[in-house]
Amino acid sequence: MVQTLSREERPGYFLEKFQFDNGAGATVPGYLLLPRHVSGKAAAILFCHWHGGEYEIGKEELFQARHTPEAPGPALAEGGFVVLGVDAYCFGERNGTGPGGPVEKGAEGELSASKFNLWFGRTLWGMILRDDLIALDYLASRPEVDAARIGVTGISMGATRSWWLMALDERIKTGAAVACLTRYQDLIQHRALHEHGIYYFVPGMLKHFDTEAVVALIAPRPVLFLNGDQDTGSPVAGIRTIEAVVRPLYGLYGCEAKFQSAVFPGLGHVYTAEMWARTLAWLVQHLS
Repeated sequence: MVQTLSREERPGYFLEKFQFDNGAGATVPGYLLLPRHVSGKAAAILFCHWHGGEYEIGKEELFQARHTPEAPGPALAEGGFVVLGVDAYCFGERNGTGPGGPVEKGAEGELSASKFNLWFGRTLWGMILRDDLIALDYLASRPEVDAARIGVTGISMGATRSWWLMALDERIKTGAAVACLTRYQDLIQHRALHEHGIYYFVPGMLKHFDTEAVVALIAPRPVLFLNGDQDTGSPVAGIRTIEAVVRPLYGLYGCEAKFQSAVFPGLGHVYTAEMWARTLAWLVQHLS
């Protein structure tokens, strides 16, 4: 059950703060931005915040221009989208609410949360995605939202959440993932496992498949990937392997243009103005 905690009017949109019980012992807080000038049901965006070791931020990323060229929440709302974002485990208001209690925050809290979930046969990554899917349930249920026009986007961990969520749930019609498309075997080859936190690792996964198998599940829905060739957390060779596997699959559906992956030379783990413009254009194109 979702509880609305507050509602306020801001320039161009209404902001609701809410929370829900995830059924696994945790309360998940979030924000919902409702554009004021849209008549009828609107398209919607599930916004996934990044990691970056900035455990205190979480969903507040919606209102900051720290890693995106402008604050993404208001910008998307002003573009006519309903926008929803929640705090992932260990972030924002959930920083210090894990097994170690309020004295254990940041990376220590994240490590304890990972250990705790392994004891119950779960992964922290799976639980993060589970919360996102519950948030998607809420977003799709809102009377202001056209449930046939929901997209997802994010940078870094938010990007990875985005493409995993698209693979898991066909209600998400399109997505744009920026600065994180990691093929795990290539991460090992580049001795770069340290580039990602403990949340990122799923036991047994490489016994069965790698990232291209996850991304392939998105087809034939439109998806956009934007990465820099100097991003050590997403080795370019791995991105090229993913492209080589997934692009022909889109060809089988006769919709090659719906799979777009661009690698920008000389860029690291960043979100540039060009990337932001392409993301906005992509979401408008495929959710209009």
